[in-house]
Order: sequence, then C-alpha cells, then structure tokens
Amino acid sequence: MTSKLILFLVAPEFEDLEFWVPLMRMQEEGHQVIVAGKKAKEVYTGKQGLIAVSDMTFDNINPDEFDAVVVPGGWAPDKLRRYDCVKHIVRTMYEQNKIVGLICHAGLVGISAGIVEAGYPAVGSEGIKDDLINAGAIWTDKAAFRSKNIVWGRVIADIPSFCRELVEALKD
Repeated sequence: MTSKLILFLVAPEFEDLEFWVPLMRMQEEGHQVIVAGKKAKEVYTGKQGLIAVSDMTFDNINPDEFDAVVVPGGWAPDKLRRYDCVKHIVRTMYEQNKIVGLICHAGLVGISAGIVEAGYPAVGSEGIKDDLINAGAIWTDKAAFRSKNIVWGRVIADIPSFCRELVEALKD
C-alpha cells in the first residue's frame, strides 16, 4: 500500500481517544500524519487531559497536498467549524473525493462545511443526531461506515470500527 498524507484537525477539548487512537492507527499503517491547529506548535488539551501539538496552522494547509482529513470529536468540532479555513479544507477535500473522517461530534464540522448531503446516511454522537437530520442526512445508528467518501464513526466505543473503515477507505 502506498503511504498517504493525512491531516488531523485539533482544537481545545478534543476527545482524547478519538484523536490519538486513529492518529496512531494511521501511523501504524505507514501513513504520514500532520496535525493542524489555529496556531503552529501550539499545545491543545483534550477533554481527558491528554495533549496534542499542532504541526501547522489551518491557514497554511493546502488541501491539494493531502489524501485525507480526520476530525476527532469532543467539544473541538464546535470550535473548528467556526473557522472559514477549516470549512474550506474539509469541503475542498470532500469535493476532490478524498477521504473525510468524522467521528462523534465531528459531524458538526461536516454540516458547517456543507458536505452532509440530503438523503445520505450519517452518524455521530447522539448529541448531534438532530443536527445531522436537520442537515438532511439519514441517521444510521451504526458503529462506523463509509458513505461516499466520508467515513463516519459514532462514539469512543466505536473507535476500532472507525479505524478499520478509515484503513479500508484509504486502500481504495
């Protein structure tokens, strides 16, 4: 398998395991991972106290250079979706048919980026179920699955399924 360049987006109060487990799983597969935040080299603290350090700023990301983007859940997606550059990155990568990984509350970023399409299945935390439905998605209560080029994951307990879907999607 060819190594891919994968972008992980981070903001304060990301869900620790939804960030670190997929990131390490992608590295385990031999992929290169870049972490982007509002500032480069900034330390972000997750909901459970783990930290992540950004490699780059959102503003310096060229979506054309990446093969996939992953957005972890937690409270971070509500912050991430407020940045036009984040919405641009996610929307552009989706439109380029690249893999977009959204787990738990990350569906909020997908909604704000305009990539949650009417009539297509979606899942996330129960807390964003109404948001996804109101955006036109068909709520599908499964651990993880792929709909077009979006890999959806439900919650922390479903991280293994989410990671398996990401790995398979990146092989296609």
